Amino acid sequence: MSEMDGKKKFKLFDAILAVICVVFVAEAAAPVAAIGNSQYFWWIFLILTFLLPYGLIASELGTTYSGEGGLYDWIRKAFGAKWGSRASWYYWINFPLWMASLAVMFPEIIGMLLGKEIGVVPSLLIELAFIWIIVLISFFPICDSVWILNGAALIKVLLALVVGGLGIYGAITKGVANEYTLTSLLPSFDINSLSYISVILFNCLGFEVICTFTDTMENPKKQIPQSIIAGGIIIAAIYIFSAFGIGVAIPTSEVSTSSGLIDSLQMLTGKTTGLFISIMAVLFLITLFGNMISWSLGVNNVAMYAAANGDMPAVFAKKSKKNGMPTGAAIMNGCAASFVVIIAPFLPNQDLFWSFFALNLVMFLMAYLPIFPAFLKLRKVDPDTERPFKVTGGKTFLKLLAYTPMMLIIISLIFLAIPLSFDKETLEATLPITIGSIIFIMIGELIIKIKKVGKEH
Repeated sequence: MSEMDGKKKFKLFDAILAVICVVFVAEAAAPVAAIGNSQYFWWIFLILTFLLPYGLIASELGTTYSGEGGLYDWIRKAFGAKWGSRASWYYWINFPLWMASLAVMFPEIIGMLLGKEIGVVPSLLIELAFIWIIVLISFFPICDSVWILNGAALIKVLLALVVGGLGIYGAITKGVANEYTLTSLLPSFDINSLSYISVILFNCLGFEVICTFTDTMENPKKQIPQSIIAGGIIIAAIYIFSAFGIGVAIPTSEVSTSSGLIDSLQMLTGKTTGLFISIMAVLFLITLFGNMISWSLGVNNVAMYAAANGDMPAVFAKKSKKNGMPTGAAIMNGCAASFVVIIAPFLPNQDLFWSFFALNLVMFLMAYLPIFPAFLKLRKVDPDTERPFKVTGGKTFLKLLAYTPMMLIIISLIFLAIPLSFDKETLEATLPITIGSIIFIMIGELIIKIKKVGKEH
């Protein structure tokens, strides 16, 4: 079949590698490790209750509605322009926030290698350089940067295997930093731990990207769900393996959400500097570029597509006359991320990486939230459209399939963005995320009002 049209077809193995390249992010291993030993329970639980349902739903929607807008298209078709505008705004704004969270890691990791703290001004210059290098790279087609993506994917897996392997060696020779008991492996309902579960959900999202390869697959009806599920399980295994290495080296209460991976390598090797640590740190920093480059095209294209439909500000519709790349969205990424890192030194003393990363998580999860009811709505209002892959089951099963992951996102958002206790530590950690989320939601509603989105309907 693959030779019938004379074109090389995308095989299942290629599809699985593509999923791993897009979805696996090395910096998320430390926040997951901060959950403690119960992370293993949560991974298994969320694979069954979130990853599998989401994978099936994304497979059906992605193969049925394969336009350039991705999740924006699905939500707009189901609920109209206003919800499409909200989804595209949430989906876009998460990216510069994520970029800012990674930018603030750079000076921290470099300072760790140099053995001294980097000053505010040099740190800011490093952060701005990281942001605008990403912006410049995103002006060019992704094929021009494919070597960075492939290299970053291999480095991510290498880092995870090294941390996990050293963790096993350390556990055998030196013992473990966190005691493994049946009680510790059971789910922890500590508020601080539960807020990190949103990171696992974050690690399960983005699989719909594989649906854009439908036309080049040998058998998309089988390969798309297989690659999403297989890729998801492989990624979960890699995360668990690397998080185990971190958990062996560092007591859960002392895990840094930003530098935890490098900290664990230092503790497992007994060296704070040296050639090996330096190489691992540099490789880790390279993966951060890979993350941003791999996601920039999708995020920027959705923003440009939504702006062309009048659902986002016109600046996002600007594109290069030479190669058609979404330069307007890319420049806005740089401006927004730069603003965040510039105001960062004036914020209260806290874990800036987690604050920005958590705010990115809130907006990212909110962008995906309408997908699940959209799946049910489109089944109802658009039953005649051909579905190359169709989830089978009765109405009750389909509702359970859609509402279970939807409720998990809602619960995750509550623990992540709403202070559930009023002690000083909780308020200092959560209130910036709460306030930031409200501000960005209000900006989204202001865009709808100014653009008069949906008025024509």
